[in-house]
Amino acid sequence: MNATTAGPTAPDQGRIVLLTTSHRVAPGLLSWPAWQALRTADRVLCADGAHPQLPYLREAGIRVEEAAMAAEELVDACAGGRTAVVVATGEGEPALTDSLARLAGSGRVRMPDLELLPASYDLPGARLLDLVQVMDRIRLACPWSSQRTHKGLAKYAIEEAYELVEAIEDGDRDELREELGDVLLQVVFHARIAEEDPDAPFSVDDVAGTIVDKLVHRHPHVFGDERADTPEEVREHWLRTKAAEKQRTSVTEGVPLGQPGLALAAKLHSRVRTAGLDVPLPAGEGIGYDLLALAARAESEGTDPEAALRAAARAYRDAIRAVEG
Repeated sequence: MNATTAGPTAPDQGRIVLLTTSHRVAPGLLSWPAWQALRTADRVLCADGAHPQLPYLREAGIRVEEAAMAAEELVDACAGGRTAVVVATGEGEPALTDSLARLAGSGRVRMPDLELLPASYDLPGARLLDLVQVMDRIRLACPWSSQRTHKGLAKYAIEEAYELVEAIEDGDRDELREELGDVLLQVVFHARIAEEDPDAPFSVDDVAGTIVDKLVHRHPHVFGDERADTPEEVREHWLRTKAAEKQRTSVTEGVPLGQPGLALAAKLHSRVRTAGLDVPLPAGEGIGYDLLALAARAESEGTDPEAALRAAARAYRDAIRAVEG
């Protein structure tokens, strides 16, 4: 991206290239335009002698000067049509760019062409690396976080999941983004704690690797030779591969009994219906059996009984507030 500056520009005033890189991409993985600029430059400058790119640039034969030039010096260094490439530090050299802007705006100096050249871009998911690094530092340095255990954090995972559901039902996009982050934090936090287990440690990479393997295996119509053209066929693939993986002896295995009652009842009914089992609802008196029947009916009709009850409860809350108001 070329930057047009105020003030006169002459062809023989040269070029200043500000080369930016992402710390989330492995050093040395630069774009071809970046390598071209580096190889053809008259001078390559970097103010940070510990910049992660420097060893790779030097290995490629690029002579890098560890120097921080003032704006006027840099302009003079480009006189006569020369090119200077500045390998930007993590902050992006704001002091230098501000000084160059002031110099250009003064109209007193013939300015070189100024170019911002991104040499590497963040890949999708790159900020997850930042989260892992931040979590590692917090685990080591924070008196509260350093003492947490899986059991001690369990209640927060439940709370954050409910807050995420509420954000989804409210339709608040900002809240949804924040609550997704809170849920993601729980995953990264637990994975960081797991690294310290003396007997069976694992990391967030192991967690990600496990779910990647599972997703690939359960989507043979995407990653393999099988075919699925409808959501129903996809579900059949999923259930078939899941059954082969788990080798369960009962459809009730894997259903957590600690979940809310309506959700538990609906999940059990879903397992029974999907498996094609003929299991009548248990006969009994009392509100529990009535709720069980309602949950089974809702699941059969494709309704989430928990969501339906929450919607009704919200309407009840609004009615209460209306009376109070």
